[in-house]
Amino acid sequence: MTAAAVGLGVLTGAPAPAAPRTPATPTAATPASPVTRAALDPALVAGRGADVPFVEQEAESAATNGTVIGPDRAAYTLPAEASGRKAVSLEPGQHVEFRLPRAANAITVRYSIPDAPNGGGITAPLDVAVNGKKRSTMTLTSQYSWLYNQYPFSNDPGAGLLHPDWWITECSCVPSETTPAPVIAKPYRPSHFYDEQRLLLGRTYRAGDTVRLTVPAGSRAAATTIDLLDSELVGLPHIELLAANVLAFGADPTGRRESAAAIDKAIAFAKRTHLKVYIPPGTYQVNRHIVVDNVTIVGAGNWYTKIKGHEVALDTPAADGSVHTGVGFYGKDAADGGSRNVHLSGFAIEGDVRERIDTDQVNAIGGALSDSTIEGLHISHTKVGMWFDGPMKNLRITGNTIVDQIADAINFHTGVTDSRVAHTFVRNSGDDGLAMWSEKTANARNTFDHNTVQTPVLANGIAIYGGTDNTVSNNLVADPIREGSALHVGSRFGAEPFAGKLNLTANTTVRAGTYELNWNIGLGALWIFALDKSIDADIRVTGNNFLDSTYNAIMLVSDWAVKDQYVIKGVHFKDIKVDGTGTSVLSARAAGGATFENVDARNVGAVGVNNCGSFNFPSTGSEFALTDLGGNDGDWLAPWLLPNTITCDDRPAVVPPPAPGAW
Repeated sequence: MTAAAVGLGVLTGAPAPAAPRTPATPTAATPASPVTRAALDPALVAGRGADVPFVEQEAESAATNGTVIGPDRAAYTLPAEASGRKAVSLEPGQHVEFRLPRAANAITVRYSIPDAPNGGGITAPLDVAVNGKKRSTMTLTSQYSWLYNQYPFSNDPGAGLLHPDWWITECSCVPSETTPAPVIAKPYRPSHFYDEQRLLLGRTYRAGDTVRLTVPAGSRAAATTIDLLDSELVGLPHIELLAANVLAFGADPTGRRESAAAIDKAIAFAKRTHLKVYIPPGTYQVNRHIVVDNVTIVGAGNWYTKIKGHEVALDTPAADGSVHTGVGFYGKDAADGGSRNVHLSGFAIEGDVRERIDTDQVNAIGGALSDSTIEGLHISHTKVGMWFDGPMKNLRITGNTIVDQIADAINFHTGVTDSRVAHTFVRNSGDDGLAMWSEKTANARNTFDHNTVQTPVLANGIAIYGGTDNTVSNNLVADPIREGSALHVGSRFGAEPFAGKLNLTANTTVRAGTYELNWNIGLGALWIFALDKSIDADIRVTGNNFLDSTYNAIMLVSDWAVKDQYVIKGVHFKDIKVDGTGTSVLSARAAGGATFENVDARNVGAVGVNNCGSFNFPSTGSEFALTDLGGNDGDWLAPWLLPNTITCDDRPAVVPPPAPGAW
């Protein structure tokens, strides 16, 4: 879905400066590289986020003779899109070396290499050695990276503005209406720099063994940026003996021949015989949708069973506007009754999507799936990992990994009810990581619980657009890059109104709140936005931790065009910890009000409350009222601020906070 926003102000300023670079000092013996979660000490996020089978180590904390880049939170820079806002840049001949924290036989490398001069990507080698002995050479690619320009973006670094009739920051003008026409530097707004690749090492190594990543001499990449290493102990392949094995129906595990028809035959047989479908280890080429209904499909594990496809141009556009198709498992359309009793587990889906075309159905999982489960999948290089068009109900999504998407990772779109996403790991989505979008028909009684969302390149980590009685709980959201927040509550995109309760409970955000180009302001780590209508439900924000927020911890805002029409009220904050803000704890840019109880704050960069209300500044005070229910420590909610003192600094100076620590 689009993340374009309607302007609330006018932005001035130049493009972000180049990120700082720090020469790293190599050491004779590889130190123990600390284990992190979202580039934090795991103790700071204990009990929150997804339970995952791997451990994360940041490259900037490993031994290297390369160059540490960052920190930087300005969009369109390599460190800004890196986990923790730092990474390591390697020239040919340079390396970064990690010491394994526990036994492992597999690694995932998150990296970036340059685009081709005219777009389309390049490939480049990366040598992998363990304990000084070369194990493999990975072939890195930038074919799925490097988008440019305005929404919905371009793969061409030399392209002119896609929307010259839009106001842009670079000239503070509408280019097509400006004389003389401004000169816009190219490439324009490069983004989506990173990709990742997985590698089985062929044997199990012990804790303390070293993994060295080296850029060989003669690499086509002038610089190879390493963000992090995930290491994992992968078990043996799962075997399903009593099942419809796709090999028996002609599937090709080498990936040379198309296997979609064979999988269709296995599904038909399994439904007649009441068996599961089993896809054994191998790579299976699938270049279209596999329609699933009343079937269980099991792989050998997502490291072993890979369903991989090309994006295929359609001869004529489909009825839904698609101009391409590609690999995906789809339930039937809701208009045709949808699908039910579908169970997918234990395989990877690898797409071939390199451009954003919103009408294309090139998602890994799609359609309507009721009374169904999706578990243990690894999804990469599709448009959206999972996009569901209801009405549908009772879907359980558990223990999946979704990375490197052109758009969202998971979206509950239209009439999804009584469904749940849990213990799912998302990294490098091109739009919202996890979203509930109540377009035309409300989503209701859904839960996003114990998930991790890292580095969404555009928009939000977790976004809720309207709906009734939904819950977002125990999630970890880190490093949104631009035009979004970690947690977003939005009355926008034609969503049905919020009703009943919305619970945001026990979530942790870190390094969140981005710079909104259209408004020329920084967003909060939690961003509540009334654009299409008022927000007047029972919204409970309880037990959340907002760590190292780039700007505000909490922002409530209405768009300028409707600021006197819509309000935000019924929001209750309780048992909150705010550790570090670049500006304020709370920024109110709307009419309405909220209550606060046991909200503790420290390391606040500006005044605790930036209360602009609806910018009318009546003599009676701000149009946004704050109610103190007690226990609010840290002097951020001083008595003189209550109930509605105007403390409006439209664009306060940013004071970077210290790193968060134990409370």
